Amino acid sequence: MKQVILTGDRPTGRLHVGHYVGSLKERVRLQNSGKFDEIYIMIADAQALTDNAEHPEKVRQNIMQVALDYLACGLDPEKVNIFIQSMVPELTELSFYYMNLVTVARVQRNPTVKAEIKQKNFEASIPVGFFTYPISQAADITAFRATVVPAGEDQMPMVEQCKEIVHKFNSVYGETLTDPQIVLPDNQACLRLPGIDGKAKMSKSLGNCIYLSDEPQDIKKKVMSMFTDPNHLRVEDPGQVEGNPVFIYLDAFCKPEYFEEFWPEYNNLDELKAHYQRGGLGDVKVKKFLNKVLQAELEPIRERRKMWEAKLPEVAEILQQGTKAARAKAQETMKDVRHAMRIDYFNEEGLF
Repeated sequence: MKQVILTGDRPTGRLHVGHYVGSLKERVRLQNSGKFDEIYIMIADAQALTDNAEHPEKVRQNIMQVALDYLACGLDPEKVNIFIQSMVPELTELSFYYMNLVTVARVQRNPTVKAEIKQKNFEASIPVGFFTYPISQAADITAFRATVVPAGEDQMPMVEQCKEIVHKFNSVYGETLTDPQIVLPDNQACLRLPGIDGKAKMSKSLGNCIYLSDEPQDIKKKVMSMFTDPNHLRVEDPGQVEGNPVFIYLDAFCKPEYFEEFWPEYNNLDELKAHYQRGGLGDVKVKKFLNKVLQAELEPIRERRKMWEAKLPEVAEILQQGTKAARAKAQETMKDVRHAMRIDYFNEEGLF
C-alpha cells in the first residue's frame, strides 16, 4: 500500500507558532523522511467558508498568506502538492455521500465541534456547513487515500470520526476506502500551545498569537507581555513551571545549544526550571531568554517568507499545479467510490 499524507489548514489568517509546533514542523520532517509516496497539503477554503460565508473576500485574501507560511516553513513543492480545497469538487460530492452514513447525534457528540460551536457563539444558530465539517474533513482525508494525517491534539476526534465513516462505508459497500492514522507531535508541549494570555488555546480570534511572520519587535513585545505564574510576585518567591506559558513555550522551542549561546549560566532547561521553582529567578529574565530562543527559531522562517513574497506569480503556479495533481487523485478515488455504491450508471455495464 502506498504511504500517503493529507493535512492542511483553514485560511482564516496568517499561521502562528501553535500551527508550527503542532503540525507544520512535523510535516516538513515527514516530507524529508523519504517514507511517503504522496503528500497533499490542503488550504481548506471551503471549510473556512462554513463560518465566513458572508465574507468570502477574507478567505480569498488569506489563501496566499497560508501558502506563503507553508513555503516559509520549508514545505517543498517538489515533494508535496499544496492545493486549494474548493478547486477539487470531488470532495463536495464525497461529503454528500458520507452524510448518509452519519447521524446528527454522532456529529453533536464530536468534542471538537462542541468546543468550536461554543467558542464561536453558534449555540443558537449553527450553519449546517459548519456543523457537518467533520464529514467534509473525512472526505478530504479519504479522497487522497491518506494513510497518515499529521495534526494537533485537537484534531483527534475528527480523525476518529473519519475512521468510523471509513469502517461504515467499507462494511456497507465493500473494502474501498483507506483507514487513516493520526500522527501527533512527539513533544508533549507541542500538542496544545497556549496563548500568550495564558488561555488554553492560541487563536487568531482571541488575539493571543505569535505569528510566524511577526517582526522581531512584535515578537519581543508579545513575549514580554506573556502571562506567567500569577503567584510569582517577587523574584525570591518559588515559581510554578507547570501550566506556565513561558515554560511551555521553552519546552516547545528551546534547544540545548541555546543555553550555551544565550544563557551559559545554565546547562539545560531542567536547571533553569529548578532555579525558578526554588525562587530567586525573575520572570523578566526568563522572558528575555524565551525571546532570544523564538527570534532564533523564527528568523529563517520570516526571511524565507519574504523571499517568496517577492515571487507571488510563482507561488500561484505552485498552487495551481498542486491543485491539478490533487484533483486527479480525488477523481481516481471517486471512480472507485461510485463503483462500490453502484452509482456509476454509464460505465461499460450500462443501466440494464
